[in-house]
Amino acid sequence: MSGLTFGQKAVGVTFNPSNNSKVDEIKGKFADVIDTLNDLRNEAPGSEVARMLSVAITEAQTAQMWAVKAVTWDHK
Repeated sequence: MSGLTFGQKAVGVTFNPSNNSKVDEIKGKFADVIDTLNDLRNEAPGSEVARMLSVAITEAQTAQMWAVKAVTWDHK
């Protein structure tokens, strides 16, 4: 996974065994959000702001996982 951004690693952009284009789209968008949050965290003026941004990153990862689960759900 070298050469990937923090957000791309956080959402696992290289893992899509179903080759579902919606999975790629969702992971890409969440990776962008997580990269923005990580940049803000790295520039945070204090530990409390950094903590809040860490929570936001975790919650974004959780939302991404649920979204991928939804688009790959076997409806049969």
